[in-house]
Amino acid sequence: MDIQHEKTKAILKWFEEINKVPRCSKNEKAVCDWLANWAREHGFEAETDKVQNLLIKVPASAGYENSPTCVIQGHMDMVCEKTKTSTHDFTKDPIPLVMKDGWITAESTTLGADNGIAIAMAMALALDKDTPHPALELLFTVDEETGLTGAVALEPGFIKGKLLLNVDSEDEGVFTVGCAGGKDIQATLSINPVTPPEDYAAHKLLAGGMRGGHSGVDIHEQRANAIHVLTRALKSIQHKTDLRLGTISGGTAHNAIPRDAEAVFYVPEAGVDLAKQVISDLAAKLKSEYAKTDPGVTLHLESPDDRPDAMSTEETGRVLDFILAHPHGVAEMSNDIQGLVETSNNLATVKTGATKLEVFSSQRSSNMDKLDLLTERIAALGRLAGAETEVGGGYPAWKPNMESKLLAQCQQVYKELFNKEPVVEIIHAGLECGIIGAKYEGMDMISFGPTIKNPHSPDETIEVESIGKVWDFLAALLASYK
Repeated sequence: MDIQHEKTKAILKWFEEINKVPRCSKNEKAVCDWLANWAREHGFEAETDKVQNLLIKVPASAGYENSPTCVIQGHMDMVCEKTKTSTHDFTKDPIPLVMKDGWITAESTTLGADNGIAIAMAMALALDKDTPHPALELLFTVDEETGLTGAVALEPGFIKGKLLLNVDSEDEGVFTVGCAGGKDIQATLSINPVTPPEDYAAHKLLAGGMRGGHSGVDIHEQRANAIHVLTRALKSIQHKTDLRLGTISGGTAHNAIPRDAEAVFYVPEAGVDLAKQVISDLAAKLKSEYAKTDPGVTLHLESPDDRPDAMSTEETGRVLDFILAHPHGVAEMSNDIQGLVETSNNLATVKTGATKLEVFSSQRSSNMDKLDLLTERIAALGRLAGAETEVGGGYPAWKPNMESKLLAQCQQVYKELFNKEPVVEIIHAGLECGIIGAKYEGMDMISFGPTIKNPHSPDETIEVESIGKVWDFLAALLASYK
């Protein structure tokens, strides 16, 4: 692919280097150390806090010494998702960039443009002698994708700037000025598996081929949730014949819509043909139901590798009822902003252990009272099923400030540069701005970034042209503060 924009070439060079370093959530030490060493090698001051959030200080260009310090912020971690057939090892394998038709993606894994492209852009900016700018604080946080815990751990005084440019939005030409808050909840249900009857046949049922995606950005598209699809299939079999559940698992991350799920179950020999017919009939229905959102959805039966212990008929029913009743998707739309999802839930993961079933879900809302209510409803559902529930600490919503001086400056610069008005929006996904703004009084914030499609899934892709446009905007914005 022939890239004409010279700054885009520099950004992608650094992005390619970043993608050689492991950086799954909660495993950011290698990338943090690599970035800190890079900073010091180039003469920049770098420091980390107790959780390995990284701050790199870049001096002002000549003539900008008295301009306000700008914080350019992104996160080091990425959602590590891959297809069922991929052999990629996120702990050591690099993620090559695959370019096609003006877009960049990876091969059967997440790309990590969310949010590696922000780091690459900041690195290119720090080294670019042709782009004047005020003093910069490059703030790279850890563990954004599993609950924004790096931002939560930031301490007073770690950053000094009062203008924060978060480069973690995913539509070029769109300025984000508010986002949803979030909480999560884990329900743990005790189970008592025993040896299944010898005359019961074992089967493995796999639900796959679904698109998945970001549980905030994509939740309104009503994409299939593999855990619900699998549970629906098992419950349909249970209506026709006795079914005893051995194991069930699905989903990989709290903020990714589950794409795959599987279960080992038992039915009496006399019920095998019924079970196969139920699966065949339901598979056809799913193809029709999800023709637009998940055309690749599949249900597939195969022989399991072993015969695990199984729950009783009654316990199986209780477990399947609990999972099936668990909410997923949009709960409420905003009454104030047309088209904005206000409150939602992602049924994120399910797995069985030797004596327990764990179900994890993630709730979002721009209304913190509604967030608490939905979380309590899910906890109540868990209690009715006899489960123990544990609610995570969560993070606050980012309330928009439409009188922001930074927003006005960004709008003016963008219009002068591209001869059109940018879109200003509030999003349903979570951003670190809400947390940072609550910690640092007087912080003026905005979020923007290049166009990324299907984050948190192996279909993640970034538009090359949008990278150059974001760079041009960022450079013009920083230059305007002289």
